[in-house]
Amino acid sequence: MRSWTDTLRFAFQPVVNLLTGGIAALEILARPESGDILAEARRDPELDGRLAVSALRAAVRRETLLPLHVNVFAGTLADLGGLQPLHDAVREAGRMPWEVTLDVCPPYTHVPRAALLEALAALRGQGFRISADGVGDGDAPLRLLTDLAPELVKLDASLLARPAAVRAMRVLCDEMGALLSVEGVETEGQYAVARAAGAQLAQGELFAPPARLPAADVYVPSGAPGVLPAPRSGPPVRQFVRPAALLPVTASAGQVRALLTGSPDVSGVLLVDRDGVPVRSVHRSRFLLSMSARYGHALYADRPAAKLGDAPRTVGVDATAWEVLEVVAVGGRDRTSDDVAVVDARGRCVGVVRLADLVRALAESRVEEAAGLNPLTRLPGSDAITGEVDRRIADGRAFALSWLDVDRFKEVNDGAGFAAGDELIRSLGQALLRSAGGTTRVGHIGGDDFLVLTEPEGLDPLAASVLDVPWSAGGRPVTLSLATVLCAPGTVPDHRYAAAGLAPLKKAAKALHGASWVLGRAGAPGYEVRRGSDVPAAAAG
Repeated sequence: MRSWTDTLRFAFQPVVNLLTGGIAALEILARPESGDILAEARRDPELDGRLAVSALRAAVRRETLLPLHVNVFAGTLADLGGLQPLHDAVREAGRMPWEVTLDVCPPYTHVPRAALLEALAALRGQGFRISADGVGDGDAPLRLLTDLAPELVKLDASLLARPAAVRAMRVLCDEMGALLSVEGVETEGQYAVARAAGAQLAQGELFAPPARLPAADVYVPSGAPGVLPAPRSGPPVRQFVRPAALLPVTASAGQVRALLTGSPDVSGVLLVDRDGVPVRSVHRSRFLLSMSARYGHALYADRPAAKLGDAPRTVGVDATAWEVLEVVAVGGRDRTSDDVAVVDARGRCVGVVRLADLVRALAESRVEEAAGLNPLTRLPGSDAITGEVDRRIADGRAFALSWLDVDRFKEVNDGAGFAAGDELIRSLGQALLRSAGGTTRVGHIGGDDFLVLTEPEGLDPLAASVLDVPWSAGGRPVTLSLATVLCAPGTVPDHRYAAAGLAPLKKAAKALHGASWVLGRAGAPGYEVRRGSDVPAAAAG
């Protein structure tokens, strides 16, 4: 009688890092030649558990060094209370549990929540990482998703038709300390949307289809827009994590040499203790140079590789790219090309980052930032402000968006000259920057128009900083108009609606005399005049 294993094969699909373009991991997919064993596994937890073990062993036979993703149904975990056979198989294969991510798959309906969470806690205790799979196309409630606290959330590509939903999920992932991945990416358009919406990882036919042999390379489109956080904090290091080549700290120099010579893309090896904590770092070039020296092989081959290594450089998984550069800057220049180990809260290695990836990303962010600055005031344009508006909307935060400009600016330029007009604009920009604190963002969108995004409680100091000042250009007194729309959570779906709410308020402010300020509320009729008069000063006197 034929066993189900006789007709079952496995395929490998790369999980791609969208910032580095490298392969971050391999997902192992069951490919039965006949029948629907996955439907059977959904109903039979024991079978599903055996499938997970078989998937791991299939990957081990391919001798891949990449981290692995193994699928398992939520019901299986709740029913079995964990996967001890999988843990045993990982150890037998010489791999570390934290090199394996369990993609927890729906359905979740009727799965006992307490039993599932207890099983996941046990798996985490063994060292496995957890991914919530099928989000957006499955039945995972948001409350359960946050209770799972996964290290990775995998979204269905169908959500790319709703970029706001993807951006909102990125915000949630940041709060949970998770990465965001998109599955099923098939077109370059989907790739561009995934990156622009903040996804850090992706997989799909566009990059590489599932194949019997692990992919050595993937297709990554060029020129698609990337998303980096504000340069003040720097992009988080987790976005640049590459798989680490790990060996036990007891490994011999000969074992390290065999790994390096068989894997030309590996730049170094981390020697870790039984818990996965980096103990020594072996740099490829320095190690092979020592081994190739006269008598080098005879001297070192059977000795511990740790003697040819250095103390590892490590950063936490929540560090920023700038913090990594600070770590690299400490020590000798001969180690500037060393990989930096990224460790979790327990000190276990989750991967490495390469200096070249960080420098490239930081340089690109600076170039993009500079390209978007107004040459007169050196302030960012509207894109930077509207992008931050969308992030605050996704966060469910209240905010105030203000539009400031100079009254009859063309007359000011014509009467005082463009040089005096330019100096006035520069001074306004500097005044706004001086008043900006905390989360306030100031943008110069052209001519005499400024956008300011701030917390509602920051409005009065902002208004005072520019409306209480006697402005002039070339000796000619000028006045300013300020329009503000207050946006409570849920009142505007995106920055376009917030900007549209400003337009009538600006018109109302311009109709007033003297320094003026008009404030409205998104979704509510009317407005409040906080500064200015509808009666000319001469008539009032």
